[in-house]
Amino acid sequence: MRINKEQWSWIFYDWANSAYGIIVTTAVLPVYFKSITQSNGISNAGSTALWGYANSFSTLLVSLLAPLLGALADYPHFKKKMLNVFCWLGIVTTVGLAFVPSNQWQWLLIIYILSAIGYSASNLYYDSFLIDVASDEEMNKISTHGYAYGYLGGVIAFILFLVLQLTNGFGHLNGTGIARWSFIIAAVWWIIFYLPLQKNVHQKYSVASNSAPIKDSFKRVFQTLHHIKQYKQVAWFLVAYFFYIDGVDTIFTMATAIGMDIGIKTNELMIVMLVVQLVAFPFSILFGWLADKTSTRKGILLGISVYFVICLYALNLHSSRDFWILALLVGTSQGGLQALSRSYFGKIIPKDSGSEFYGFYNILGKFSAVMGPFIVAMVTQLTGKSTIGAASLSVLFLVGLIIFFRLPKMSTKN
Repeated sequence: MRINKEQWSWIFYDWANSAYGIIVTTAVLPVYFKSITQSNGISNAGSTALWGYANSFSTLLVSLLAPLLGALADYPHFKKKMLNVFCWLGIVTTVGLAFVPSNQWQWLLIIYILSAIGYSASNLYYDSFLIDVASDEEMNKISTHGYAYGYLGGVIAFILFLVLQLTNGFGHLNGTGIARWSFIIAAVWWIIFYLPLQKNVHQKYSVASNSAPIKDSFKRVFQTLHHIKQYKQVAWFLVAYFFYIDGVDTIFTMATAIGMDIGIKTNELMIVMLVVQLVAFPFSILFGWLADKTSTRKGILLGISVYFVICLYALNLHSSRDFWILALLVGTSQGGLQALSRSYFGKIIPKDSGSEFYGFYNILGKFSAVMGPFIVAMVTQLTGKSTIGAASLSVLFLVGLIIFFRLPKMSTKN
């Protein structure tokens, strides 16, 4: 199949907000916030705690509201409007980060929380638009292309930041100025590549209009929870997804700390991060191709299996070479597994309530980030080795694999 204009427009939204993900949340703002708070007399531990609370609050808020926000977007013409609201909230507040005075760390934190809410909520609607732009037969290819181009866009945006940093803003900026301009770069990148989706992507599926959409959305969410037995395949998939995506997210968030534990320097870790993103680009597309040639189920089983092997390989982490091998293995599967999970879910949910169901999908994805880090921390503390802590994540992938393997035996009625 050829990818049409509407589908390319959807794909490039992942490219659009990738700059926010890699520049704002990962590379620049955490360091900038720490420097700002420390210059205002806050300890290193206090700064880290504030940053953690901010991320927890924004994640928890969006996660709890996700089903309601999704249900509201299922009314005719609501999905694009809701996407616009949260997308522009994210963009405007990302620009706002650049204009907060250096002595106003409280405002920096508040504006960051608002930007994170905009980013996370807009992704909920972006995911749910997959069912509008692609048929069931097209979902694997379109979803994997979305992740692939998201990785590539993130790399290019990050390289722009590195050029700004290495040249000191072409000789005109200090560290604070570079950080502030990087926020503007992320926002402009987001705007430019969001516009095609705004123009070309349209809501295809919806529920009947209602004169009291907010009240009715609450009612629909509780009805779905009450009648969850009617959606047995959806429910069991979400349970499997909860386990294996927790492992995926934990490996991503803990990789830097584990790498530093075995003696890898910060600069090398940054290079590893970029290479993993580059590797993920073609392999995400390859996963989509394999899923179309075999099945989405087999593609997901392959991805979970690779991650299971990655966890066992972590026991062998002793050198930079070992870490590179592990990182490259992650790059081969992270995008493909996440993208096929998104497309598989899109195939088994009721299309007219797609946003509501993607709200539940979003909840499981967010809340799963609690168990994995706790397991790694506990096992690492008991054994004194973070590599054994990483290997313990194999349990999450094994449980997810077993549950997902049973899905074809269940009813596909939704």
